[in-house]
Amino acid sequence: MDPMSLMLFGLLAVMLVFMFLNTRKRQRQMKEQQEEKAAKTVPGAKVLLQGGLYGTIVSFDPVDLDKPAEVELAPGVVIEVHSQAIIRVIDPTDPVDDATDEDEVDAETIPAEGAEDGIEAIQVETPEETKARLERNNDN
Repeated sequence: MDPMSLMLFGLLAVMLVFMFLNTRKRQRQMKEQQEEKAAKTVPGAKVLLQGGLYGTIVSFDPVDLDKPAEVELAPGVVIEVHSQAIIRVIDPTDPVDDATDEDEVDAETIPAEGAEDGIEAIQVETPEETKARLERNNDN
């Protein structure tokens, strides 16, 4: 064999080792991300679904990912979605919209549009209030 062939085989071997190590690293990172998402996906947590919808987890089984997760989109509107449709869990520190600090206003003091009917403010539930309401509804 000539030296050029040996160099090509050596280069091929180095590339294969690099690809193998890179694939293992990526698989390990994906597994860690999945475990972190499963740990955060608990009833009462706000999540972003694949279709761009935001909702609150009602039930989720981190062990059996084929079992549908129940997500509440609005008070009383609960849907079943595949567990992989949950893209990420929204931390309380994650911005949901593009509002800046000056633009942010307390949601409980915002007058509702067309508030001729006596409704003065929009009431926003916290995840804890949502979970408590759902537990009360399940008890009935």
